[in-house]
Amino acid sequence: MFNLEDQIQLEEHGVSVDMASAQIHTFKRGFPYLEVTEPAIVSNGIMRLECDEVDDLIDIYRSFEGDTYKFVPASGAATRMFKDLYEALDLKASTLSEVKSLHIVRFFETLQKYPFYSSLEKELWDNGYRIEQLQSKGDYKTILQFLLSDKGLAYGSSPKGILLFHKYTNELIRTAFEEHLAEGAQYCKGNNGKVNIHFTISPEHEQRFKQLFERVKNQYKTEFDVDFSISFSFQHKNTDTIAVDLDNAPFRNPDGTLLFRPGGHGALIQNLNDIDTDIIFIKNIDNVVPDRLKPTTVRYKKALAGLLLSYQHIIFDYIRKLTQSESVENDFLLEVLDFLVDELCVIPPSTVNLANPQQLKAYLVEKLNRPIRVCGMVKNEGEPGGGPFWAVSSDGSVSLQIVESSQIDLSNEAKKAVFDAATHFNPVDLVCAVKDYNGNKFDLTRYTDPNTGFISTKSKDGKSLKALELPGLWNGAMSNWITVFAEVPLTTFNPVKTVYDLLRDEHMA
Repeated sequence: MFNLEDQIQLEEHGVSVDMASAQIHTFKRGFPYLEVTEPAIVSNGIMRLECDEVDDLIDIYRSFEGDTYKFVPASGAATRMFKDLYEALDLKASTLSEVKSLHIVRFFETLQKYPFYSSLEKELWDNGYRIEQLQSKGDYKTILQFLLSDKGLAYGSSPKGILLFHKYTNELIRTAFEEHLAEGAQYCKGNNGKVNIHFTISPEHEQRFKQLFERVKNQYKTEFDVDFSISFSFQHKNTDTIAVDLDNAPFRNPDGTLLFRPGGHGALIQNLNDIDTDIIFIKNIDNVVPDRLKPTTVRYKKALAGLLLSYQHIIFDYIRKLTQSESVENDFLLEVLDFLVDELCVIPPSTVNLANPQQLKAYLVEKLNRPIRVCGMVKNEGEPGGGPFWAVSSDGSVSLQIVESSQIDLSNEAKKAVFDAATHFNPVDLVCAVKDYNGNKFDLTRYTDPNTGFISTKSKDGKSLKALELPGLWNGAMSNWITVFAEVPLTTFNPVKTVYDLLRDEHMA
């Protein structure tokens, strides 16, 4: 299947022949559907925290003396955010009055309200255009070209992190990157006064992120009385996957070489694994709000961290007692089993002989000695994407999982009914503990489910191909973690998926 030149190319890419062969096999057999049993809902898989509980959990986090990091997936360009605007550029119509799209008309009617308006106006002015004149005669194409292309602001090919998101009344305009600095300073400040934030980005965007940070760092250091330690990383080259043609043979470039494609955001488990710390907060780059709405976000981030620490303390105590001696009293084993089932929502498979103390003990230690994640969940208001479910793990245990719709066999009426009964949505609001009870960092790559992932059809050079994405970061890549779901307010979830979202009330400063 792979000739000598292929093997050399694979080795240079950091991908073994066995790994590439396994990917070919995956293309042929596909990914199995995940066996979901029921949705996780409040009182059955999702915790609802009362106000006094939130206060107590915040106190627990406040007393924490370990190291923290904020991890922000921020790679990729904002192209999809401007999908409608790109379609307008492709239309034969030359003036706004000829455009049928109500979205486009609305965009230009509200153009002055967007946080990037002043920058766009200056860019046009510097090139001999007045934005008011272009608007009055309906020349929307020139305006869009200067907004989206390299001719002007190049927003279409820029990462979301450096786009202007929020315009404040004092003429301050913040990017999404800056909002993460301002937010992180309020819940991720260590005892040494330092705020560690890690952004996963694309290599071609690194310089722009670094320049932005150098330009604004003193402002935020002064405002929040903190020091920032900002780091960046890229998806590891060896997490790329090979592409195949429609017959599942390796897809080849015109020069005969293999075609590699990024392995998807699940590949970021490698980047997460490279961070040596105690607690990691995870939040997407576009899910930020202006200062007036930050208090709720900060409050619940601290509460989720306190919840994580409270569970971690119990888990570590149980593991130490289980591993101290060869024999453990049966009553204690049953106590730990009740905790595993009732609190951590892990139901053992029938293959585990619960009446056998040694087998039960081994099972409990194996299930407890894992990375831990506490995931905030919001009520589902019709957002597309993953949600919280009870699902069967590879060893037969039933546990809590974040599941995408593509992982469920929706052609099966019973499974579709389970999916439709979901009440909550995954906003990507995670707090993670990645060290064991001895303080050693877990190897996070050992806790993924290789049987989850996505296969999609793409094209290159006019030829169709199939692409393989690794298990999603908060789906299959974390499927063998200890998982706790807690409800958080809907106001903590305000992503910017389209340019119009910037004018939602939640994004008006």
